[in-house]
Parts: sequence; C-alpha cells; structure tokens
Amino acid sequence: MSGTTSQLQIDGKTVDMAIKTGSIGPSVIDIAKLYAQTGMFTYDPGFTSTASCESQITYIDGDEGVLLYRGYPIEQLAEHGDFLETCYLLLEGELPTAVQKADFDYRVTRHTMVHEQMARFFQGFRRDAHPMAVMVGSIGAMSAFYHDSTDISDPYQRMVASMRMIAKMPTLAAMAYKYTVGQPFVYPLNSLDYTSNFLRMCFAVPAEEYKVNPVLSRALDRIFILHADHEQNASTSTVRLAGSSGANPFACIAAGTACLWGPAHGGANEAALKMLEEIGSVDNIPKYIAKAKDKNDPFRLMGFGHRVYKNYDPRAKIMQKTTHEVLNELGIKDDPLLDVAMELERIALSDSYFIEKKLYPNIDFYSGITLKAMGFPTSMFTALFALARTVGWIAQWKEMIEDPSQRIGRPRQLYTGAPQREYTPIGRR
Repeated sequence: MSGTTSQLQIDGKTVDMAIKTGSIGPSVIDIAKLYAQTGMFTYDPGFTSTASCESQITYIDGDEGVLLYRGYPIEQLAEHGDFLETCYLLLEGELPTAVQKADFDYRVTRHTMVHEQMARFFQGFRRDAHPMAVMVGSIGAMSAFYHDSTDISDPYQRMVASMRMIAKMPTLAAMAYKYTVGQPFVYPLNSLDYTSNFLRMCFAVPAEEYKVNPVLSRALDRIFILHADHEQNASTSTVRLAGSSGANPFACIAAGTACLWGPAHGGANEAALKMLEEIGSVDNIPKYIAKAKDKNDPFRLMGFGHRVYKNYDPRAKIMQKTTHEVLNELGIKDDPLLDVAMELERIALSDSYFIEKKLYPNIDFYSGITLKAMGFPTSMFTALFALARTVGWIAQWKEMIEDPSQRIGRPRQLYTGAPQREYTPIGRR
C-alpha cells in the first residue's frame, strides 16, 4: 500500500517517489521510475537496502530477533506444530484444519517415491561425489521425468510440481546419502511420518530392522521447520530470479540448491563443525578466542552472529534446547568435539566481548552439532538444509508466478571498465 512521497534532488531537479508501507516492518521508496526520470540507477551491492519484491510469506525483524511465517512466530510453530503443517501454512497462507492437514499429509506421503529410472541416473556420479552435487543434478533431472508438471501457466501443474518436490526431496536426499556411503537405496514407507520416513531411508539397511527414535525424529522435524523459509535470502532470491525467466519449477529449485551450497549460506553449519574440529580440544579454546578477538588475525568464529539478526537468532533459542535433548537422548558425554562446542557456547553467552558485539551462537552452530550427533556426516548438512528450504522456495516461486507485477529480473550495474575504443589488428599490437 502507498503512503506519502519522498523527494530526491539531483542537479537542481526534484523527483517525487512514492513511499510504500507494508503491514509491518520498514517502509520502502519506490524507485522503479528513477532511471526514466533521472537517467541514473541506484548502487546497492548485495541488495542489502533494496526490496526486490512484495511478499506475504515471511517477515524478519533482525534488531528484535523476530521470525514470522505468515504472521506466526517461529517459536510457536516449532513448539506446537510439525513440518508438514508448516509446509501447508507457507504454501496456502493459513494453518490447516484437521481435515486439510490429513489430506495434505496423505498426498505428500503418497508422492514420496521417485521414478525407478532415477536410480540408474545416480550411477552416473562418482561414488565419492558430494551429496550436494548429486542433489543439484537429480533435482534438475526431475524435469526430464515429470513432463506433466512443468507448465508454469497452469495452476494445477504448479500444484502438482509443488507436491512432488516437497514429497520427493527427502527421497532424493536419502538416495544421495546412500549412494555416497555405498549402501543400497531404501524405499519410502507410507506408514511413517515425513521425518521418520526420511531417517529410515537414510539409516536403515536391508540386513536388519530399523526402529525410528521419536526424540531424534522430533528434533529433525523441528530443524526442518526452522529452516523452511527465511525471507529473501541468497538462495530464495536465486529461485525467484530463475523463475522470473519462466524456467520450469524443478530447474528453479535446482538453481536455489546450487546457491545454497555456498559456505556463506547453507554450508555455514558445515563450516561451524569444521571450525570445532580445527580447535580440537577444550584446552585450545583460549588460544582461538584470542585469535577471534584479534582484528589482525584472519581466524573467524563460525556459527556466531548473523547477517540479519543483530540480536539473538530466534531459531537458535529453539535449536539450543533441541541440541541438548538429542545429546541427552543419545547419552553423548565424552565427544571432544561436543565438549568444545559446549564450552564455546558457555563463553559466548557470558564473555563481555561476545555480548557487546552480539556474537551469540546462531542456528548453524547448534544444528551442526545436532546433525553430527544424529549420525549425519558434515557433507550431508547442506543437503538437509535444501530439503527443509524446498517448501519456502516453492512458496516464494508460486507467489512470484502469481504476482501480476512480476517481470524478468534484470539488475543494473555501475560500469568501471574501459570506455569505448577502436580495435587494433593483431600485427600492430
């Protein structure tokens, strides 16, 4: 909705620009016509001060440590709901009734199998391929298997593609894991809930019966909820940008998955665990704390602070509790890596340096510890992130497609290269 206007003065010329106000959060200055009126662009590396779209899905207040999905606090959803309920909320805009929830769960559960030919597709990867490399390839390949849900102009096909990706992503992630550890694929089981089914596909083997631990299943389900969406982050923006060209939904999610692979984004929990491995033992912590405080030392503590949250990451509070539940359930008390993590946590929450700079443990710090304790290798961490974030990507993609003001993305640039010059024949150079 539009509010007042702002004025910009350039070379004696005054330009009026509308100020648009959202339901909550900062207002924005509409600069869509700035180039037409002034011949100038804005310069905003990383788009940190630019709203690239209008959205009704997720809201973040980084200063206050608030994260809302469709208006609902993340704490309430993680405490009282489950992941598929969150999926329904992000996609449809409202929490489901009991009937709607049962129908949604049924449809997702019965779409979890992938085309049998995809098993042979996996054999094209090296046996030691990174799970994310396998994920990027297999998600993109889904468009070659499911031609009947790639027409983005058809609402029904968009719905089918959305359900397929939410349902099949755990199967693809489990297959990627099984392939890299050299174990046979485990088919989904319809009698299990979404997260329990995923755990079984990852850790069951044909030689023996597998029983899902409900504490671990609930913890992983909560991790999925916490990662389901996070406003216009790098991977979500990638999905929207890819989708703006009219690309099929599977290609768009594959693009988002590729972006998520970066260590500054989805790979942050893997980087946090590698940092713990570098520190090695509790005895080494003082040395690394001193390195972290030294401005001239390149060492940085991974898993602390957040680009958006200038206060405490609300997801980290939930993950802290979940981490300790998992460690208690598994009886893990003598793991050197976890000892380092717990001591770092204690220091970060009590040391004045960390408190003043608001370098609190973030969700990546806790999720890495939790996933390791569950038995996942670090190479799988980002794949699990992609699994959880898929519903957010789909919701954002769907919102973009249905937005009448949507146009193909085309960022501008500040060109600083050579000005126009004449070509010189090779013999005269």
